Amino acid sequence: MNVITIDFETAYGGDLGFAKQTTEEYIRDKRFEVIGVAVQVNDGEPEWFSGTHQKLYSFLNKYDWKNSIALAHNAVFDGAILNWQFGITPKGWLDTLSMGRALHGTQVGGSLAVLAQHYGIGVKGEQVKQYINYYRRDFSKEELADYGEYCKNDVKLTWDLYGHMSQGFPASELRLIDLTVRMFTEPVLQLDKDMLQDHLISERERKAEILENFDKDTLMSNPQFAELLVSLGVQPPMKKSPTTGKQTFAFAKNDEEFKALLEHPDTQVQAVVAARLGTKSTIEETRTERFIGIAERGPMPVPLRYYAAHTGRWGGDDKINLQNLQRKSPLKKSILAPFGFMLVDSDSSQIEARMLAWLAGQDDLVEAFERGEDVYRIMASAIYGKSITEITTDERFVGKTTILGAGYGMGAAKFQAQLKNFGVEVSLEEAQRVIDTYRRTYPRIPELWKAAANVLPAIIGEQTTAFGRGDILKVDGSQGILLPNGLRLKYPNLRKEYTDIQGDGKPQFVYDTKKGKAVIPNRIYGGKIIENVCQALARIVIGEQMLMVAKKYRVVMTVHDAIACIVPTNEVETGKEFVEMCMRLRPSWAPELPLNCEAGYGRSYGDC
Repeated sequence: MNVITIDFETAYGGDLGFAKQTTEEYIRDKRFEVIGVAVQVNDGEPEWFSGTHQKLYSFLNKYDWKNSIALAHNAVFDGAILNWQFGITPKGWLDTLSMGRALHGTQVGGSLAVLAQHYGIGVKGEQVKQYINYYRRDFSKEELADYGEYCKNDVKLTWDLYGHMSQGFPASELRLIDLTVRMFTEPVLQLDKDMLQDHLISERERKAEILENFDKDTLMSNPQFAELLVSLGVQPPMKKSPTTGKQTFAFAKNDEEFKALLEHPDTQVQAVVAARLGTKSTIEETRTERFIGIAERGPMPVPLRYYAAHTGRWGGDDKINLQNLQRKSPLKKSILAPFGFMLVDSDSSQIEARMLAWLAGQDDLVEAFERGEDVYRIMASAIYGKSITEITTDERFVGKTTILGAGYGMGAAKFQAQLKNFGVEVSLEEAQRVIDTYRRTYPRIPELWKAAANVLPAIIGEQTTAFGRGDILKVDGSQGILLPNGLRLKYPNLRKEYTDIQGDGKPQFVYDTKKGKAVIPNRIYGGKIIENVCQALARIVIGEQMLMVAKKYRVVMTVHDAIACIVPTNEVETGKEFVEMCMRLRPSWAPELPLNCEAGYGRSYGDC
């Protein structure tokens, strides 16, 4: 099958383009114009073409897209132009930007220029900077030819980059990249504009009412604002003061943990944090406004970043993060299946807790999951020394929090704070007793943390080792932990440092991540490795399930451990059963792993 590499050059500048607009807004803007396009079939010579929209349409249709795989760097962009502007959908998509994230994370960088330099395949030109605010009519013949050479070079670099990165890249992951690109470039979901407009009005009124109850002193005083957050069920984020060296409130505009509260599920929290930061609108407001804009322009593209997280999970994109919509939010209810279809949404049940028990070889817990027993009551029974039938609802909640939170080496203080966030007050001594009970009840899990801690010096020393059930996770040198899908969990620049993170002056292992131009050191230890690994393995399971579902039904979204697809209305019950079957199938590399799910359906995503 032919691979067709493609790269569009488009007009941008001022308030037109990515500086001011999302990808969806930009490509659907009435002012949007394709200046030209370069196309290359396999390893042939790229061809540049510039002309009117109709002439571009005729040029592009010379190629057999329906029987070819399209390749681009940032395929979401080029694919959306190809489909939305010219009505062309290739058989599949390859994307070197997505592949780069899986192979290198943030360490190398995702731009074509940086990746080309990393692989030593050539140099990306800079002519694009000369033509800001240019439309096709503004180019001289010589300038247009120069722009064409620039675009053809990009196509050559993309093809060569794919040649390097595809060596050993898992075929299943290439299919997931294609699936992710198509969620955006071939949109089918609709949005209920009237519902969204009503929600925007009510949200603005709600925010004004919330803020009326707080004066400026409350919002700007650190102690009073901390009390306010606690009253809303949020533990105030803390940091070490650079001047005193003591713990203080992390309420500044550049404190990431504080800024993350702008996307808190509770819109009251959003409102007070936005007011403290001087932000005019809450995330709920701005997201609703974006939804309304999309509804006015067409079907809703689903923007997801493949391999957005260190562990391979998908992330939200295009400024409408669909990964953290509230369960009962009108935004979820506004997302509709196309006419004649229903949305089926299926959520994998307790997948990380199940994965942890399986990986550790904690077979009594694995068997309890297998039999469908209430593992939260079992844990609470061990904590409170009661029979399962005597456990109260509140006690079961503590058991649930323990099972879901204590599996990665969490200490008593953090566990106490986590319970407090959920409205459960316990002493530090009681929190320690619960943690100790968990570790005594399931001793193979702490043993797994210790085995994982031995991985860190092995990576630094470029040694070979393995851990986990059946030694399923392998380390072979400095490249990180090899996962069952053939990709790796990496810890760039892993090293041992004497830090004061714990306040005990002991050496800690740290690795680097990049956020923009900043390099951020992260502490890593056995329990944290197991958290990373369990999330990565759960993501692999979800990916395999997505591909199974996609063989029969159109997958339109994935959120954390859930998969959403559209099913013809007249077969929705059998469609739901098929999705449930897919999400209970065990991966070949974990045949003893007990999986389960909860599924629902409705015309609206919020009704599933």
